[in-house]
Amino acid sequence: MLTNTAIFAESDEQTAPLACFKAYDIRGKLGVELNEDVAYRIGRAYTQWLKAGSVVLGGDVRNTSAALKSALASGLRDEGVNVYDIGLCGTEEVYFATAFGKTPGGKSYDGGIMVTASHNPIDYNGLKLVRENAKPISADTGLATIKELAEQNNFGQPKLQSRGAYNKVSHFAEYIKHLLGYIDASKLKPLKIVVNAGNGNAGQVLDGIENLLPFELIKIHHAPNGEFPNGIPNPMLIEQQHVTAQAVRDHKADFGLAWDGDFARCFFFNEAGEFIEGYYLVGLLAEAFLQKESGAKIVHDPRLIWNTQAICTQNGGQAIQSKCGHSFIKEIMREQDAVYGGEMSAHHYFRDFAYCDSGMIPWLLVAELLSIKNQKLSDVVRGRIQQFPCSGEINRKVEDADATFEKVLTAHQSEVISLDKSDGISLDMGEWRLNLRKSNTEPLVRLNVESRGDEALMHSKTKELLQLFDK
Repeated sequence: MLTNTAIFAESDEQTAPLACFKAYDIRGKLGVELNEDVAYRIGRAYTQWLKAGSVVLGGDVRNTSAALKSALASGLRDEGVNVYDIGLCGTEEVYFATAFGKTPGGKSYDGGIMVTASHNPIDYNGLKLVRENAKPISADTGLATIKELAEQNNFGQPKLQSRGAYNKVSHFAEYIKHLLGYIDASKLKPLKIVVNAGNGNAGQVLDGIENLLPFELIKIHHAPNGEFPNGIPNPMLIEQQHVTAQAVRDHKADFGLAWDGDFARCFFFNEAGEFIEGYYLVGLLAEAFLQKESGAKIVHDPRLIWNTQAICTQNGGQAIQSKCGHSFIKEIMREQDAVYGGEMSAHHYFRDFAYCDSGMIPWLLVAELLSIKNQKLSDVVRGRIQQFPCSGEINRKVEDADATFEKVLTAHQSEVISLDKSDGISLDMGEWRLNLRKSNTEPLVRLNVESRGDEALMHSKTKELLQLFDK
């Protein structure tokens, strides 16, 4: 770890563009795009932009997170910030502490930063930044300015007499209590649930919840381990899914769960060990909230929409579409006072959680819904899958994304009922629809196709589109 003096002395020449800044957060390859010096500069830049006085810090289990967090804390403190370190945690715990926690003196926090690379490879790490009330900071709302300040590296010598304090604090008990506030524990049945923390940070929260609920938790890859001996915690990878699936079958569990490293996303497996596409969980959670709050507003992304819209209509809710991405979802939820927002990528947002995403609240709500309905997970999603079969997201490398878009538009112009260009292109052909989006970081496009109750049609149209990409 560099000392403060060494960081400052070395930083004068390090003014190259910082490639670790992305649209919504900071992520980079260690030693190439992100190191302790960069983290220090980000701490100072964040403070100068936000004018913060008190900031929550947390970190995931990666072996490099502690050093990056320490450098970040030094940068914050050299700008006069009082740092409140909540230790090893998930991203949502930083959100919770920032939005609902208080300093030991009873004041609200001005912002929060989580050191995490979530599901990225082991040689990566990153930062997730929020401001007061856990409001997101994206490229459009401040992250670009923080990047510019960090690149300019024009901070000046820190004033030791006004250096901020470092404090270790905990809001864990309040956080657990908050999670349990989303459900009525008296309605829960004694379910058996496989939980795969992926050796990330979810395990300690599950331990905190376990004795407060009537569930039997079958724990696999439970202990936090920054070496990730069972692979990087990314349940979207097929090779990672089979472990949870097999455990569900072996233990005859009611359902299974798996999380990424900072448990920002939660993935579901039914009682047969089958992976449930995230799209259908959005509809299931929308139903859970609409049963509690009739007439509520539900925000969803544009990739797959028909099932969510139908559930909202059937349950007296209002479906509102947003562009993909947490900053867009959160902004619209705040504007509309939406109770819930969901993306098919397994990001779920909650009004009463400061409009932030959580990987713990979803499974509690699903467990409550299954208990109330007295049904299996496969039963509650099977009908939705049959009514609105989908391809799931397909990523395909292409030489020219814009040209690919034009091919798709030209091929379907005679049958399009409606065209939406608010986020990629969404084409509604009546009995089937597609959404096609560009990747922000790679030369590829992301395709989603769905139909109205015709799985064969969905598969045939998906095949046609993929063949069109290759021409």
